[in-house]
Amino acid sequence: MLVLKFGGTSVGSVENMANVKSIVSEGGRKVVVLSAMSGTTNALVEISNTITEGKSLDALNLVEALNNRYITVVNDLFSKQTFIDESLEYVDAVFKELRELTSQPHSAFLYNIIVAKGELLSTFMFSRFLQQDGIKATLISAFDFMRTDRLHEPDSFYIKQNLDRILNENTDTEIFITQGFICLDADGHISNLERGGSDFTASIIGAAVGADEVQIWTDIDGFHNNDPRFVHDTDAISHLSFDEAAELAYFGAKILHPQTVMPVRDLKIPVRIKNTMDPAAHGTLIDDSAEGEGIKAIAAIDGITAIKIKSARMLQASGFLKKVFEIFEKYHTSIDMITTSEIAVSLTIDDATFLQDIVTELEEFSNVSVDSHRTIVCLVGNNIVHHPDTHKLFQILQDINIRMISYGGSNNNISLLINTSDKLETLQKLHRYVFEEALV
Repeated sequence: MLVLKFGGTSVGSVENMANVKSIVSEGGRKVVVLSAMSGTTNALVEISNTITEGKSLDALNLVEALNNRYITVVNDLFSKQTFIDESLEYVDAVFKELRELTSQPHSAFLYNIIVAKGELLSTFMFSRFLQQDGIKATLISAFDFMRTDRLHEPDSFYIKQNLDRILNENTDTEIFITQGFICLDADGHISNLERGGSDFTASIIGAAVGADEVQIWTDIDGFHNNDPRFVHDTDAISHLSFDEAAELAYFGAKILHPQTVMPVRDLKIPVRIKNTMDPAAHGTLIDDSAEGEGIKAIAAIDGITAIKIKSARMLQASGFLKKVFEIFEKYHTSIDMITTSEIAVSLTIDDATFLQDIVTELEEFSNVSVDSHRTIVCLVGNNIVHHPDTHKLFQILQDINIRMISYGGSNNNISLLINTSDKLETLQKLHRYVFEEALV
């Protein structure tokens, strides 16, 4: 069995849905995971935010605008009146509920209910789109099997038990259609795996059903060796190991949700990144093998905050770092990079939501300085910290103000903290050195 995930762009128009239909109609049993149509989740988030601001009438107007878009999509997507009528009835029911929600007091539960509508709409329409052509497709609700536990992690046992039950109840089904991103929490409330979580959904399902392969279909030919938004002439990477892909996804390569490879890596289930607009392209294969050495790709993540924590009492004080880490754990704030000296520790975070609270507690026992507008540039490749040419990176970046270096924590990753204003120059210099000039 295969698990195929299609992102918002892949189902973002009638033409693209037709492309997806051609891809999934090829033989073999499969689970197809869909995101919301492109633009829908953003619109739903805007509706939720407008409700938060107490602007019910404005929220209602936004609901009507989105409703009109879906009415157009339904009429363009289907050719048979029975499917048009059924889909319009479903769309009407969804937007009737959204209208009612505009007058409700805002809450996290309300937000989750609203943003879930995008995936519910796309999967309903696409399942009927397949059925219109006589394809044996069954729509299954993520709410019937996808659940997180008390730690907000996938409840693997629950997911597998319920997925197995659903698949066994539909033995004559060739194609199962389900929603990415959305799930229930441990209390049975509607929740989600956060933005980009449809990739994660696909690999969770892949692990649960023991898939032969998980395919992530998007609008680009797999991972590129640099960010094509900032660097010209980037190339798709044909193969990555699980470790390499995880590093790239975490440090800014937006093509894949950072947690995607985690559920399948121990089971050695390959993940393949494919282009919906060019199905014949090889894409990027991710598996448990590592090929070659040296740098394969460069990624960058913006919005980084650097925090320097200095205290004379850190000298030979075994509990200092423990106190620091406990504060970040208290506020559920992850640390990306960290360096230490005798009397100071410098670290970075990418979520500044609780920055002021964190700084306030740190200042009780240390001097703290904070720098924003920083970027982490990540170089990824198999065993790159031992590659004989790696040291030359620092020669070509001698004019760049490098604020921190993470080297040796992973054999597959070297991370550099720079000023965001130096990002473009840094990416271009590294690209010329690594990929355009022959290593000597």
